[in-house]
Amino acid sequence: MDKLLKNIGLIILFFLFVSGILVLYNAPAQKYEDTSLSQLVSQINEGAVKEIIIEGNELKIELNNGEKEKTSKEMESSLGESLDNYGVDKEKLKGVKVEVKKESSAAVWAGLILPFLLPFILIAGFIWFMMRQAQRGNTQALSFGMSRARMTDPKDKKKKTTFKDVAGAKEAKEELLEVVEFLKHPKKFLAVGAKIPKGVLLLGPPGTGKTLMAKAVAGEAEVPFFNISGSEFVEMFVGVGASRVRDLFKKAKKNAPSIVFIDEIDAVGRHRGAGLGGGHDEREQTLNQILVEMDGFETDTNVIVMAATNRPDVLDPALLRPGRFDRRVVIDLPDIKEREAILRIHAKNKPLRKGVELKVIAQRTPGFSGADLANLVNEAAILSARREKKTIGIKELKESIEKVIMGPERKSKIMSKEEKKIVAYHEAGHALVTASLSHADPIQKVSIISRGKAGGYTMAVPTEDKYLQSRAYFIDELAILLGGYVSEKIVFSDITTGASNDLERATHMARNLITRYGMSRLGPRTFGKKEELVFLGKEISEEKDYSEQTALEIDMEVSRFLEEARQTAEKIINEKRGILNKIAETLLKKETIEKEEFDKLVGEAISHNS
Repeated sequence: MDKLLKNIGLIILFFLFVSGILVLYNAPAQKYEDTSLSQLVSQINEGAVKEIIIEGNELKIELNNGEKEKTSKEMESSLGESLDNYGVDKEKLKGVKVEVKKESSAAVWAGLILPFLLPFILIAGFIWFMMRQAQRGNTQALSFGMSRARMTDPKDKKKKTTFKDVAGAKEAKEELLEVVEFLKHPKKFLAVGAKIPKGVLLLGPPGTGKTLMAKAVAGEAEVPFFNISGSEFVEMFVGVGASRVRDLFKKAKKNAPSIVFIDEIDAVGRHRGAGLGGGHDEREQTLNQILVEMDGFETDTNVIVMAATNRPDVLDPALLRPGRFDRRVVIDLPDIKEREAILRIHAKNKPLRKGVELKVIAQRTPGFSGADLANLVNEAAILSARREKKTIGIKELKESIEKVIMGPERKSKIMSKEEKKIVAYHEAGHALVTASLSHADPIQKVSIISRGKAGGYTMAVPTEDKYLQSRAYFIDELAILLGGYVSEKIVFSDITTGASNDLERATHMARNLITRYGMSRLGPRTFGKKEELVFLGKEISEEKDYSEQTALEIDMEVSRFLEEARQTAEKIINEKRGILNKIAETLLKKETIEKEEFDKLVGEAISHNS
């Protein structure tokens, strides 16, 4: 549409240009007043005429006073004859300069032909333009079914990515090194009868670097890299996706050895027959074509298909069978050492202040993906620039952690003194209960500055990565979640809506202890089965595989867990009311308490793992 409007605009400009030329061509350079031959003769006889210019039958007259006039002579007569007929004084005529200008043949022909030829030229131009648009439409229709994959040339050093650019994921790299060897030296494997793997599926949470890892494989192998998203295959018209798949594999075979990378393959690779649209919709046809193309690889075809997804549970079983995506590489969230290495990569081109230890930041960011860490370092750089600093300090990095987790500070949110006091005691209750329990994570920061939807927050971070959680840890966490609720009730003899999120999380955790982890009196079994509709891609219902009596027992057990947690929090806060008051007063005064100050405040007697 934009190109059509552009072309129409060019045609209009061309018309205006031609019209302007014609106007300039026909417009006289100077303005002449009309007169008659008899008046001209009178002026000659009076000696008022300086010059007469003859252009065909037209006479241009210049008077002695500088005025200019024009008239026409008789068509079949000369100027002398025309003037004699009107009684000109021949002696006076001799004093007038007479000049004859002949029209060029080109101007004559242009004047005669151009008015007739121009409409035909414009019509021919319009027809040519319409035919060109029709041809372009046909070309676009033909290219509609062509692959839109972006190819990265291995010779392009600027876009080249290798394993050096990917921190962590040691096991994944070792697994993928075999793929690099297959691409570099296929004959070595074919000589011993080994078949080249056709598909590699990269699995892992969002932001863990699956796409980056695929690029690194192509960079290490120095082969062309065809990158496309699963959603780019599917269009409104049935058959377009399959056509694009055929074109993609055709290009990949032409440039072999090469890698085809399909990001978010679950967009087209979902379980067939479980979604909307019947069994012959566009998505399923695209998936069928991918399966056919992968089966069509010859033994010596040096093309490897890599795909990435964070939802392997919804993929069609046909994709995962041996001979297709038979290699599955899990790229998990990084541990503390890997987080430190990732931070170093993202901080490489950023000026860090001397003394900044990225290990401290890595310790405070359990559960962060590579993308989260990249965002953290970028937010710290932005924060430093806003504060007119030329280097990035540990303070900016720590603040960025909280910004990534909970959102930006809301200092403009003005609370009344009473509300601020309630929030201070609420967070002090969380912090005190956390510091008093042996299985809880150590406190890193307590603040009553609003972030996101939270009025305040208590940050507790484990000293090391945990992959398994014990029942004792969950019991302590329930007491911590109810610490704010209990603190409000004890101090103010009332409760507010500020504890609603804590209660929701505590209830959900208690129910999981019973129905998922088998950590309750109801024994080592699970209750309920989650059901998913594949085309929606999320849990929408739960199959009830237990009786109404058991449902009542589950509810009673949830209430028991929460009541015991409330009693634990209440006991701690009543016994250590003085320390609670100290924490709350410090928060009201400073708004934020860091780990070192908090440990001094509560004393070594109850602080742990500090």
